[in-house]
Amino acid sequence: MSDVLLRACKELIDDGKARCVDVVFKEVCLEVLARAKHVLDERQFRELVEYAAECIEAGSSIAIDAIQ
Repeated sequence: MSDVLLRACKELIDDGKARCVDVVFKEVCLEVLARAKHVLDERQFRELVEYAAECIEAGSSIAIDAIQ
């Protein structure tokens, strides 16, 4: 069951990345992480944090490339 929840959290992050501007996307990530902390075990939560960080970093590098 918790693997399904982890996958759903990742999908929420992906959906937020596709539909939100950078600042709102970061807020979406924080909200997902805050709620996920209560339903995922420690290993899964760390995996989700790493996934969210990678998504945020990928978005930031795209924004920096566009400015330069």
